[in-house]
Amino acid sequence: MNTVVAAVLQVAVLIAALALAVPFLGRYLAHIYTTEKHLRVEKVVYRVLRVDPDADQRWRSYALAVLGFSLVGILFLYLLARVQQWLPLSLGFDPFPSDGAWNTAVSFVTNTNWQWYSGEAAAGNLLQMAGLTVQNFVSAAVGMSVAAAFARGLARGRGNGRVGNFWADLVRTTLRVLLPISFVGALVLVGFGAIQNLRADLAMTTLDGGQQILTSGAIASQEVIKELGTNGGGPYNVNSAHPFENPTPFTNLLEIFLLLVIPFAMAWAFGLIVKDRRQGGAVLATMATLWLGAVGLLTWAEIAGPGTAPQLAGGAMEGKEARFGEAASALFASSTTGTSTGAVNAMHDSLTAPGGGIAMFNMMLGEVAPGGVGSGLYGMLMLAIVTVFLCGLMVGRTPEYLGKKIGQREIVLVALYILATPILVLVGAAVAVSFPAGPAGMLNSGAHGFSEALYAVTSAANNNGSAFGGLTAGTPFWNTLLGVLMLFGRFLPIVFVLGLAGRFATTQHLPAGAGTLPTHRPLFVVLLTGVALVVVGLTYVPALALGPIVESLS
Repeated sequence: MNTVVAAVLQVAVLIAALALAVPFLGRYLAHIYTTEKHLRVEKVVYRVLRVDPDADQRWRSYALAVLGFSLVGILFLYLLARVQQWLPLSLGFDPFPSDGAWNTAVSFVTNTNWQWYSGEAAAGNLLQMAGLTVQNFVSAAVGMSVAAAFARGLARGRGNGRVGNFWADLVRTTLRVLLPISFVGALVLVGFGAIQNLRADLAMTTLDGGQQILTSGAIASQEVIKELGTNGGGPYNVNSAHPFENPTPFTNLLEIFLLLVIPFAMAWAFGLIVKDRRQGGAVLATMATLWLGAVGLLTWAEIAGPGTAPQLAGGAMEGKEARFGEAASALFASSTTGTSTGAVNAMHDSLTAPGGGIAMFNMMLGEVAPGGVGSGLYGMLMLAIVTVFLCGLMVGRTPEYLGKKIGQREIVLVALYILATPILVLVGAAVAVSFPAGPAGMLNSGAHGFSEALYAVTSAANNNGSAFGGLTAGTPFWNTLLGVLMLFGRFLPIVFVLGLAGRFATTQHLPAGAGTLPTHRPLFVVLLTGVALVVVGLTYVPALALGPIVESLS
C-alpha cells in the first residue's frame, strides 16, 4: 500500500474511533465530577484515608492536598528505588543512585515519566508495579482532578471560593475511569501478544537459531496506563517500539487512541460541567486543529522531508521500527508530544530536522493539542482567557469568559501560568549548555547537539518525558537539572490554575451583552489557535533557530 494512503487511512480510522468514544467518555467524566453519590468501595477508601469526601475545599486547601499527596509519593518512590536490592521480585538489580532515584521519583509523580535508565536492566518487578505503575494511575488522576476543579470554578456563581474535594476527585478518577479502562485494555494487549507475567526472564530463539535472554514482567498492564494516563516511560528502553509492549500495527493504533481519548473527552466534559456544550466543542475543535496540523506536518517531514537519504529511500526509516514504518511513527510522535505522554515507537533523535522541530514545538505549545489528561484542558482554557483578554483590549471592553470578568488579579495568574514553563525551558537550556557536564552528555555537536539539550529541558519542564536518544542523561548533572525542571514545571502551573479557579468561584456570573465575545463559534476557534501559535512562536523561535531550524536549512 502506498505510504501516503496508509497514513491517511490510519488517521481516518483513529478519528472515527475517537469520534465514537469521546462523547460517551466525556458525559461519563462530567457525571463523575458533578455527582454527590459515592460508591461503596470509595467510602472504604475515604475511611482509610480519614477524609470527608463531601467537604468542599477552598482552592488553597485543594492545592495543599495536591502538593502534600505528591510529596508523599515522591518520598515513597525515592525510598523504593534506593532499597530495591532488598525487595522481593527485584530480579537481582542494584539500587538506584541517589540522583537517579530523585529523578525517577519526581518524574513519575509529576506525570513526566522521563527515564534515564533502561527499564529492563534497572527496575525490578516490584518497583515497576508498586512504585511506577501506581504513580501512572494517581499522577494522571491528579491532573484530571485539577482540571475538574478549574471547570467547577468557572461553572459556579458567586460563592465562597470552593472548588470541590481533591480526595473525592482523586479516588473517583482512579476507581471509576482509569482502572476499568486499563483492565480491559490490558486484556486486549495480552490477546494481541503483549507480555504479562512475573517471570524473571524469557529465553527467545532468534532468526539465526541463537538464544537471547529478555527480561519480562507485568508489561501489558503498565503499557495501557502509561498511554491512557499520558504518562510515558515504560519497562523497556526502546519503549513502545518493543514487541513485548507493542506487538502489532493494530496495538500501535490502539495505544495512540488511548493516549488521545481522555484529553479530548475532558474538553467534552468541560462543556457539560459549565452547562454549555458549545464551549467544550470550541475547545475540542481547537485541540483537534492543532493536533491534525502537527500530524500532517510531521508525517510530511518523515515521508518526503529534506535530505538525500530519505528521498532515495522513499522516506526516513532511520530510527523507525520496521513493523510500523514512517507514517505510523509520525502519527505516534506527533500524538505523544501533543499530549504529555512521552512514550515513543521510534527514536526522536532520528527524526528529520523539521520532524524533530515539530515534535519539540508540540511540547513548547504547552501540550494542549490535546495535551495531558487534565493538564491539556486547563492549559487550553488558560490560552482561551488570554484570547478573550486580547480581544477585549482591541475593543476597549473589560474581557470576560463564560460570564466571568477577567480583571487584574485574574490576568496576573494567567500571565504567571503562561510564563512559568517558557522560563523553565529557556533557563534550563542555558544552564545545560553553560556547564561542561551538560555538553558532555550530547552525542552530537553543533545544531543537532543543541537540539538534544533543548529537547530534554523542554520535555522535562512540560512534563512530557520523551527524549532525543542521543543525549546521555543518566548523570548527576542531568538527573538533578531535569528533576528540578519536572518538579516546578508540574506544580507551579497547578498552583496558578487552582488560584484562578478560586478567584472565579468567588465572582458572579454576568449576563452576555452586546460587547461580549462569543467563545463558542468558529471565529473564536481561529483566534484561539492563532494565539496559541503566536505565544509559542514569540517565546521559542530564537531557541528553535539555534537547533532544528538551522539544521533544516543546512
